[in-house]
Amino acid sequence: MKSALKRVQAALSGWFMPSGGGDSRVIHVSGATITENKLLRLSAAWACTRLISETIATLPLGMNERTATGKRYAPEHWLHRLIHSQPNADSTASVFWESVVAAMLLRDGARVEKLMIGSRIVGLRFLAPNRFSWSRLSDGSKQYRYIDENGLQREIPSDRIWYIPGFSLDGKNGVSVVEYGVQVFGNATAADEAAGKTFKTGLMQTLYYKVANWLTPEQRDAFKKEYVGSVERGEVPVLEGGIDVGAVGIKPSDAQLLESRAFSVEEICRWFRVPPWMVGHTEKSTSWGTGIEQQMIGFLTFTLGPWLRRLEQSIVKDLLSPAERARFYPKFAVEGLLRADSAGRAAFYAAMVNNGILTRDEVRELEDREPMGGNAAVLTVQSAMTTLDSVGLATDAQQARAAIRAFLGFEEEQKG
Repeated sequence: MKSALKRVQAALSGWFMPSGGGDSRVIHVSGATITENKLLRLSAAWACTRLISETIATLPLGMNERTATGKRYAPEHWLHRLIHSQPNADSTASVFWESVVAAMLLRDGARVEKLMIGSRIVGLRFLAPNRFSWSRLSDGSKQYRYIDENGLQREIPSDRIWYIPGFSLDGKNGVSVVEYGVQVFGNATAADEAAGKTFKTGLMQTLYYKVANWLTPEQRDAFKKEYVGSVERGEVPVLEGGIDVGAVGIKPSDAQLLESRAFSVEEICRWFRVPPWMVGHTEKSTSWGTGIEQQMIGFLTFTLGPWLRRLEQSIVKDLLSPAERARFYPKFAVEGLLRADSAGRAAFYAAMVNNGILTRDEVRELEDREPMGGNAAVLTVQSAMTTLDSVGLATDAQQARAAIRAFLGFEEEQKG
């Protein structure tokens, strides 16, 4: 199967242009070829990609409706099941959105095939970027080809391709992250490779051997076989006849190897807009606040927010009809990311209920508890508040209450 896939890819390589989601290859100044797979071998890039894609993929996404009385959750909408639970027969929603967001983070964007029966969308299938390609026809339109897992190539109509661009500079197409980030990722890769070579030789520098006299070819071959590499292997060679061993190159401490690798982590985190502490780099404190709630708000606002908004608007643009757009809209539920400790949540809920903003049933729903109904579904407010100038004055209710007590004889009993 793999050989058939390679043959098909080789046949297509001369005719089809790789999509922005295709195999991006950029040469770094060091001569290293930077690809998506090589980028993900960097622990910081892997952690940032997983953090953003998994967090977004596990946020509840559903359809909502604008009504005459306000907004409401609309799970009965036909698109809700596809984006919330199961987009196709082979994938769950969390795995699907994880792949979509990862493609947007690492490439120019994500491409999804709309599975249709007639004019109705019945499923969504993520298209792996390394098996997707397109060509430009004479009339200017694009022709899309995809290689399935069985190695067979098929053509996908353009009206069934849902393209979700990543960061864009022209307002239409996303830019290649590998291409624009080649300097950052290339430097980090070079630092990792240098560290690997250094630790492989036990933190020793490159060595040279100095011999007092010229050697014959036979002596040179014997010398290389006997001595060269023995020190690096940890052996203790016997140096004879004026042979000396010296080091060439920069010491790891002078090159600040560990510092450069730490700086690479911060650079990659800056590229993905992720606080270093969220990927396990805790050398420096964050400037997004001291509490976990403040830091999560910053992460949601500056990192996740743009991606969530981009996905929501793309769903509206490409999956809903013009008539549906005026009434329905998708929305990610981010409240779970902002849940504080139990004391903080209790104070928040009390303020919302006492000021008539949330009902008790709405609070129970936020805590994943069954509604109680009755008065728990009614907005309530504290009635003890009054103005300063009315303090000490009897209100109408107090006067009525006093009159009833006097009529029933309660006042006389207390006097007696």
